[in-house]
Amino acid sequence: MKTTLQSGNAAAIETELLVVFSTDTATGKDATPEISLLTEEDAIRKAAANVLTTGEFASSSNETILLHAPAGLKAKRLLLVGLGKATKATPHDVRKAAGTAVRFAKPRKLRELTVLLPHTFDSATTARAAAEGAVLADFDPDTYRSDRKDQSIQLLTVLAAASLDQKAAETGFNEGIIIAESQNFTRTLVNEPGNRMTPTILGQKAAEMAQEVGLKCEVFGADKLHELKMGAFWSVTQGSDEPPALIVIRYEPENATTEGPVLGLVGKGITFDTGGISIKPSDNMEKMKYDMAGGAAMIGAMRAIAQLKPDVKVLAIVCAAENMPSGKAYKPGDIEIAMSGKSIEIINTDAEGRLVLADGLAYAKQLGATHLIDAATLTGAVAVALGQINAGVFANDDETFQHFTDALTSSGERFWRLPLEDEYREQIRSDIADIKNTGGRYGGAITAAMFLKEFAEDTPWLHLDIAGLAWLDETKPWTAKGPTGVGVRSIVEWVRTYAK
Repeated sequence: MKTTLQSGNAAAIETELLVVFSTDTATGKDATPEISLLTEEDAIRKAAANVLTTGEFASSSNETILLHAPAGLKAKRLLLVGLGKATKATPHDVRKAAGTAVRFAKPRKLRELTVLLPHTFDSATTARAAAEGAVLADFDPDTYRSDRKDQSIQLLTVLAAASLDQKAAETGFNEGIIIAESQNFTRTLVNEPGNRMTPTILGQKAAEMAQEVGLKCEVFGADKLHELKMGAFWSVTQGSDEPPALIVIRYEPENATTEGPVLGLVGKGITFDTGGISIKPSDNMEKMKYDMAGGAAMIGAMRAIAQLKPDVKVLAIVCAAENMPSGKAYKPGDIEIAMSGKSIEIINTDAEGRLVLADGLAYAKQLGATHLIDAATLTGAVAVALGQINAGVFANDDETFQHFTDALTSSGERFWRLPLEDEYREQIRSDIADIKNTGGRYGGAITAAMFLKEFAEDTPWLHLDIAGLAWLDETKPWTAKGPTGVGVRSIVEWVRTYAK
């Protein structure tokens, strides 16, 4: 997709499809919708006037109505997209509405469109949201269909009215493109099947990305795991013929201060998860190719960070492996020794993500990370607790969590903080070792986080359990089903909150 930002009069723009956002300004629960187009141009209001008086369009969130040959406009078509109630509309609604416009255009063989920025939010925020939503909506997961028809948008123009701050709009637009393309890069990695995205291939993709954007990247194999005494990570890899990959990516800006923080990003990269000896049910097991979504999110975040250039040092560690059953696989009842020296009793081999993260967190600290964030499709329990609306976030430090809360204001992603009270530690206390890798039926997402907390120790740390949101089972008006790339935007913004 070619993207461009322009300024000027929307009515004079020659385009296949002009997209204008609207809100319902009516007050009261049962009030009749009163539609307000978020533009200052009378020509657009006049072109849409008739349909707005018929009641056909209520400006509900992501509702659309198409007008052909709109009078007084040079655009061939005018698409109105609703943001919902004016009192509740946010920049994230703009993000989704821009995505809705792209998803509307794609199956109708429209290959170029112009999105008019609404004048109700600040220029940078709105331009970024529109750019992100549109680029994210252009992704489709049907990579391997032999009858695949390329419906990609060829040209996206974001139009800023003359009254908007053009410099701010340009900044927001450019950031939005970088972040959305990085999120789509993550989605591409997650979408690959297990036979085409092994730990080795994931390492290769990370190295290629790093070279492209100017990052340092090293990819290590089994020998490094043994050298570092990563017994927890190594145990997960034992059952597979595919070697593990320990991926280390570094962003070291010249203008970062030596006394400043070093942010450690740690991702679970299980490229396929059978559950191991504690094997999963066969239903939906094909989706377990997405069990590396946390690691992919860290790789995508680093891609964006390299281009946005915040003044803070960042390192990312992705622990990539397959979790397979075989005569070599680790077993329930085994004792494994983590890099930190802690002994772990294996209760369930399907609780493997926390094992690789345990050694990843310890290694990030050894490399100098002063603050940690990990991301993983860690537990089904988090989806049971929060559904597919919020992902889970845990923190051992309120200040670090506040940075993340600030990040969500820009990212538009939804995370809900869950508790890390000391009493939950009792559920993972082992009779034979320091700790066991599952805590029973109740509070599964919390006990998994408590396990990781043992390895973060006193280092300020966040844990993102994205299992419920990393894969979308149904198409939404603004995005395709399949991998979502959740976490990329929030991780990037969390990093940027530490920049000067």
